[in-house]
Amino acid sequence: MLRPEVSSTSPSAPAVSLSSGETRSPQGPRYNFGLQETPQSRPSAQAVSASTPPGTSGAAGDRSSSSSLPCPAPSSRPAQGSYFGNKRLYVENTLASNFTFGVSSSSARETNYRQTLKTPLSTGNPQRSGYKSWTPQMGYSASSSSVISAHSPSVIVAVVEGRGLARGEIGMASIDLKNPQIILSQFADNTTYAKVITKLKILSPLEIIMSNTACAVGNSTKLFTLITENFKNVNFTTIQRKYFNETKGLEYIEQLCIAEFSTVLMEVQSKYYCLAAVAALLKYVEFIQNSVYAPKSLKICFQGSEQTAMIDSSSAQNLELLINNQDCRNNHTLFGVLNYTKTPGGSRRLRSNILEPLVDIETINMRLDCVEELLQDEELFFGLQSVISRFLDTEQLLSVLVQIPKQDTVNAAESKITNLIYLKHTLELVDPLKIAMKNCNAPLLRAYYGSLEDKRFGIILEKIKTVINDDARYMKGCLNMRTQKCYAVRSNINEFLDIARRTYTEIVDDIAGMISQLGEKYSLPLRTSFSSARGFFIQMTTDCIALPSDQLPSEFIKISKAKNSYSFTSADLIKMNERCQESLREIYHMTYMIVCKLLSEIYEHIHCLYKLSDTVSMLDMLLSFAHACTLSDYVRPEFTDTLAIKQGWHPILEKITAEKPVANNTYITEGSNFFIITGPNMSGKSTYLKQIALCQIMAQIGSYVPAEYSSFRIAKQIFTRISTDDDIETNSSTFMKEMKEIAYILHNANDKSLILIDELGRGTNTEEGIGICYAVCEYLLSLKAFTLFATHFLELCYIDTLYPNVENMHFEVQHVQNTSRNKEAILYTYKLSKGLTEEKNYGLKAAEVSSLPPSIVLDAKEITTQITRQILQNQRSTPEMERQRAVYHLATRLVQTARNSQLNPDSLRTYLSNLKKKYKEDFPRTEQVPGKTEE
Repeated sequence: MLRPEVSSTSPSAPAVSLSSGETRSPQGPRYNFGLQETPQSRPSAQAVSASTPPGTSGAAGDRSSSSSLPCPAPSSRPAQGSYFGNKRLYVENTLASNFTFGVSSSSARETNYRQTLKTPLSTGNPQRSGYKSWTPQMGYSASSSSVISAHSPSVIVAVVEGRGLARGEIGMASIDLKNPQIILSQFADNTTYAKVITKLKILSPLEIIMSNTACAVGNSTKLFTLITENFKNVNFTTIQRKYFNETKGLEYIEQLCIAEFSTVLMEVQSKYYCLAAVAALLKYVEFIQNSVYAPKSLKICFQGSEQTAMIDSSSAQNLELLINNQDCRNNHTLFGVLNYTKTPGGSRRLRSNILEPLVDIETINMRLDCVEELLQDEELFFGLQSVISRFLDTEQLLSVLVQIPKQDTVNAAESKITNLIYLKHTLELVDPLKIAMKNCNAPLLRAYYGSLEDKRFGIILEKIKTVINDDARYMKGCLNMRTQKCYAVRSNINEFLDIARRTYTEIVDDIAGMISQLGEKYSLPLRTSFSSARGFFIQMTTDCIALPSDQLPSEFIKISKAKNSYSFTSADLIKMNERCQESLREIYHMTYMIVCKLLSEIYEHIHCLYKLSDTVSMLDMLLSFAHACTLSDYVRPEFTDTLAIKQGWHPILEKITAEKPVANNTYITEGSNFFIITGPNMSGKSTYLKQIALCQIMAQIGSYVPAEYSSFRIAKQIFTRISTDDDIETNSSTFMKEMKEIAYILHNANDKSLILIDELGRGTNTEEGIGICYAVCEYLLSLKAFTLFATHFLELCYIDTLYPNVENMHFEVQHVQNTSRNKEAILYTYKLSKGLTEEKNYGLKAAEVSSLPPSIVLDAKEITTQITRQILQNQRSTPEMERQRAVYHLATRLVQTARNSQLNPDSLRTYLSNLKKKYKEDFPRTEQVPGKTEE
C-alpha cells in the first residue's frame, strides 16, 4: 500500500491549531469560522448536543460559557456584501482561512457555493466574542417507540481519500455524539464510490468532514462532488489537510482507547487513511464540544467492508426497510415489523443491523439459538424483558461520563450529578439481569451472562454508595429529578452542603405555605405546580367555581388559561423562585465538587459499562425478534447454497392487511439461478420480489422468517431496481433513473449477490426496452448471482432456450363472468406457478375495465393484433436443447445433493431414484433425434 501524504501542509497556510496553547501566528489567533448552512440543512452538532430529550429534567450541558478559542474581530470577517457581490472570491477567501468550517449547500458545485455567513454568538462582552460551548445532553426513556426521536442525526464522519496512485483508497472515521464509540474503516472503492455513499447513508450523518484540498474551488474531487450531491441536507465541513495526520491519529487511539479494545492498534497501525480521518475527527469534536475525552475512555473498533452485506440506499428505500414510501410517519416497514425493543440502544442496534445484515453464518446461528431459547423458555423471555425495559440509554450515559468539560458551570454541574444518578440506577440493574439469565443455555446468552460477572460493576456501585444516598434514583418528572439531584449526596459529607439543602427545603416549604395562604385569602382552590421553564407557579381548576366578576385577583400575574384551568404566579412567588434558584446553584456547585472527586476514583473501572451497553442492546434486539415471532408463525431459517422458501409471505403486508397474505414457494439454486417472472398488472410481481429480499435480510440479521420452511444462501450484496419515479433533483427522467440504477447493479454485482429487477425498460419504446432487457439478462446470466427479473416483455421468456439456468415463472389469474356488466373480469390469485403466463394483452384488459372509452379500447385491440403478426415467430426449443437442459438440471441437482444432503442411505436412494425419473420425463422427444440414444 502506498503511504499517503495526509499530513502535508500547504506552504502558504499559516501554522494554526484548533486548540489553544499550540502554535499560533505572530499576530495572535486568527480564526475565521464561516459556518455556512443551507436553509434546509440538518441541525448542527452543537444543536444535537444541546437538545434536551425527555427524562433529563433540565439537566443541561454548558450552554452559556464562551469558548476558549477567540473569534476574529468584525473587521477580519468578509463583509456580507463581498459574498453577494462575488461568490467565487468569497469562497476562495473562506477556504484560504486558517481553519474553515463550510457547510455545502444543496446546489454546491465546483465554482458556485450558496453560503451564508453565521456570526459568532456574543458572550455579553462587546470586546470579546466566541462560540457557545456545548455539552451533550442525556435523553432517557424506558421504551423507544418513536423512530424519529430515537434516530435523530448525531453522527459526525470524517472522510479522506488517497492521492496520486493511491486514489480510490478511502479512510473513514465516525463518532456518535450520543455514544462514545469510534468506528474506523478503510477500503478500496471504484470510480462510482458506491461503498462510500452507501456507508455514509447507513450512518445517516449529522455532519461530514473533508479536507479543504478535496473541495478546492475549480478543482474539487469526484468524491467530494458525489457526497455533496447525495447529502444535500447534511452539514459539510472542510478543514485543512494538515489535520488529517496519521501519526496524530495513532497517538489519539493510544491515548483514548480502553484496554479491552486496544487490539485495534494492531489492525489500524498500517491503515494510514483511517488514522488520518480519526485525527481530524477528534480535533474537530474537541472544538465543537468544548470538552475532551478522558484518557482510556473510548471504544474504538475497525470495521472492514467485508463483514456485512451491502444494501445500497436506493434498495433500502425500495424495500421500505426503515421508512414507508407512502407515509414516513407510519411503521409499516421492516423496522416496524421487528421493532419491539425497550431501550434506545436496542432500537439503534436493530436499525443498523437491518441496513447492514451479517454475512458470517456462525454468528447468525448463534443469534438464532438465542431466539429459539427465548421462544421455548417463557420465564427467561419475560424475566429478561422486565429487566431490560428498566435500562436507560447506556451508550449516551457513557458518552457524557467520559467527557471532561473545559469549564465548570452550573449546567455542567447539574448534568454530571444527573448522570451519576443514572449510572447508579444502571448498575443496580446488573444483578437482576444476572438473575434473569442464570439458567440460559445458548452460547451467546452464556457469554453475555459471563460479561456481567465483571467485578468492576460491584466496585463502582460500592464507591458510588459511599457518597450517594441509597434512595437516590432515576425518576420521571422534572421536579422529582431536581429533588433527587439536591439530596443525592449523603449527609455529613460536606457541612456547607447540608446547610444549603436545609435552606432550599425551607424556601420550598415557604412557597407551599404562601400558596396555601393565598387560597384561603381568596377562597380559591389553588395548588402548587412546577415546570423546568417557570419554576414554581400556581394552578387552579375552575370546575364548579364561580370567579367574582369572572376575573382573578389583581395580585396574580402572567395568567394563562387552558380549557378550565388557570396558570399564574405573583410577584412574591417570582422572588421566592429566584431565592430557590440561588440556593440550587450553591447546592449543585458543592455537589459537583464531590461528584467530580468520586468520578475521578471510578474512571479506571468505568470501561465495564461498554460491555454492559453491548449486552443490553443485543439482548433487547434478540427479545424483539422473539416477540415478533410470537405474533406470527415465523420459522427458523437454515443456511445452505440454496434459496428455498416454502409458503413464504410478505412480512410488512401481513401487518397492513387483516388477512394473512397469500403464501408462495421459492426455489433458487446455482443450477437455476435466474428467474423470469411474468403476469398481469397487479398480480403480485413487485410484492413477491420485495418479499424475497425482506426474508433474506431477516434471516441474515438472526431473525426468524415468515414461512413454513426456509433455507438461504448468504448474500454479500442485495440490489433492487423497483421504483419507476423520475427524479427532479438530478434532472433524471424515469428511463434515465432506470439506467442509472441498473448501471450501478452491473458495476457492483458479483456471484454472491441477490438481484431483484422489476419492469426494466418500460421507460422507453418496446423495441429498445426488449433489447436493453435482453442484454442485461445475458450479462447477469454470466454471474452466479441469484436474480429475479419481473417483466411484461414476454419475448424475454424464450431466453431459456439458450440458457438452461433460466426458469420461467408466472402469477396465475382466473377469468370470471361479471353478471352485472355482462363482461369477463380477472380474479387475481397471487399464486406463483411454473412456466410462462398464458395471459395475452392483459394491459388491454386492464384498460377495458377502467374508464377508457370503448372505441379507444377496440382500436387498441386491432392495432395490437396487427403488430403481433409482424413480430418474429417465437423461438422454439429443439429436442437436442431439451436433452441438454435435462442433463444440466440433473447434474446441478446431483452436485447440490453431494454438498448439502443429510439424508440416510435409504432416503438418499429414494431421492436419487426420483431424480432419474424426473430426468427421463424432461425430454420425451429425444428418441426422435437421429443418432442419439438415451443413456
